[in-house]
Amino acid sequence: MIKKSNESSAKKNRHQYRLGIIGNCNFSALIDDNANIKWLCWPRFDSSFVFGSLLDEKKGGRFSISPATQNFSSHQKYLTNTNILVTRFDCEDGVFEVIDFAPRFLMNERFHKPLMLFRKVRRISGSPRIRVVCEPVGEYGGRVPNVQMGSHHLRFEGLEAPVRLTTNASLNLVHQQRDFALGEDLYFVLSWGIAFEAPLATTFEDFLSRTTKYWQTWVERCNLPRVFQHEVIRSALALKLHQFEDTGGIIAACSTSLPEIPGEQRNWDYRFCWLRDTYYTLHALNSLGHFEEMERYAHFIENLNMGNFSRLQPVYCIDGSPRMPERELPLEGYLGNRPVRAGNEAASQIQHDAYGQILLALFSLHTDPRLVDRGRLSERSLTALLMAIKANMEIPDNGVWEFRGRAAVHAYTLLFHWAGAAACRKVARQIGDQKLEDEADFCMRRARELLEGCYSRKMGAYAQSLGSDDLDASLLQMITLGFFREDEREKAVGHLRAIQKELEIAPGFLLRYRHSDDFGEQKSAFLVCSFWYIEALATLGFSEEAAELLSGVLKSKNDLGLMSEDVDAGTFSQWGNFPQTYSHVGLINCAFALDRALKGPTFLSSDAAPRGGLEI
Repeated sequence: MIKKSNESSAKKNRHQYRLGIIGNCNFSALIDDNANIKWLCWPRFDSSFVFGSLLDEKKGGRFSISPATQNFSSHQKYLTNTNILVTRFDCEDGVFEVIDFAPRFLMNERFHKPLMLFRKVRRISGSPRIRVVCEPVGEYGGRVPNVQMGSHHLRFEGLEAPVRLTTNASLNLVHQQRDFALGEDLYFVLSWGIAFEAPLATTFEDFLSRTTKYWQTWVERCNLPRVFQHEVIRSALALKLHQFEDTGGIIAACSTSLPEIPGEQRNWDYRFCWLRDTYYTLHALNSLGHFEEMERYAHFIENLNMGNFSRLQPVYCIDGSPRMPERELPLEGYLGNRPVRAGNEAASQIQHDAYGQILLALFSLHTDPRLVDRGRLSERSLTALLMAIKANMEIPDNGVWEFRGRAAVHAYTLLFHWAGAAACRKVARQIGDQKLEDEADFCMRRARELLEGCYSRKMGAYAQSLGSDDLDASLLQMITLGFFREDEREKAVGHLRAIQKELEIAPGFLLRYRHSDDFGEQKSAFLVCSFWYIEALATLGFSEEAAELLSGVLKSKNDLGLMSEDVDAGTFSQWGNFPQTYSHVGLINCAFALDRALKGPTFLSSDAAPRGGLEI
């Protein structure tokens, strides 16, 4: 007897997001292994969901294509090297597949990326019976539309914009949510705003073919390390989906309020552009050889607040606007975890590391000899960023972990003051701006002096902030960013091992820190800390240890190769927003660092480039 899909899933010994992501750099959707659209926000990443049962089964709406029988099994896969998702159902009465994608391809010298979700149901064998349910909602479940039947479509009226489902399936059977036999290929196009009026089957197949070709060509143009190539490809494809192409902004995740750990209210909205996250993302894309994404982000930065960088926020909306007021929504929450939040108060926090992050993120646009006449930050913007570093060098901030109830002079912030100033100094030399070079040199020296004040003799490592003995996993990046001089390798190793001893809770899995914060003590491992740790090991030449730990940490990905923000290190359970940009960037950077380590010594001196090899 074929077991039910949910019975099969229950045998898993860990909590896993059994979800795949599709998208086209205009919107994205999360689809579970029963072909339910669990999350889709229109018209933007940060808009209300149209389908949001991930956070509330009753109010979240529904778009499902499921077997009529109760006995079935299902599994998902991506078409090779694409963001096109296939869900296969093996039922008592037959076998069928659901193919989901968001169109993306070059047309009329521009990328065609409509606000349209494409779904195809393909019979493989037998005579399976299926049921299709489409119930979009608006205003985070607060608005339910009226349904009108057209000649070949269902219209959902009363939402923020017209929504239409165009299909060759029986409209009555879909509208009435009745079972029916699958006798031919069925096509469904759900559109927002503008109706789909082209020939259905031929247009669908054409868009599917062209979208497949687009993604496979994009992957063909990726530089890859010699190790963990398949994992890097999936991470690269996931990262690409997090860029909002219209402005170039890159979001931290497409979801909101998935709990970092159950029951602790650490539920945040990540559908925004953290300047810090984008630095790591762009470094990964640079390693992969995709420079267009870097250029688009450069434009995003230029359009933020160039007249006054002293008021730069740590996070912005995808269109560059600064306001994202945080509010709690009347929803049940993922597995009952409340609150469900829209917006993020982090926008009002003080986080001074952003200035250095931007300088590092766009470093290659100025220094890479392969890039000629490319878009880049102006000298005025470079100077403004450096002056912001200088002005805020000793002013407390909320830090990389966005503490809501405490401020300090954080070592992580000082590290990026130093690294950003070092990048700026290199650019100043290249463009022949002696004054800018001198200012950058001063900022480097002062940041180093302050960082030395963070060294804890008690712990044998650099601590989280001035006057503290608390260790912080983010400071593993002192190694990968090249802060330690060539004659300080022993000190660098001591720093790494002290953090490992204090924060590692399972091989390769680290807490961010040990001390209590606004919500208590940390319990889950923050996945990017694992990748920072492994990358630091590789940089110091511990390549065999790094490779073994990376293989272990990758057990935390789901069956499709996607990673969350947090991990229960005891069970490899996934928690936090999903898929998480931080985590996929960390994997890519780890793989490239390990590749370099296998070629020979990689330990960086204080005059070496952050993560890449160009001298600064």
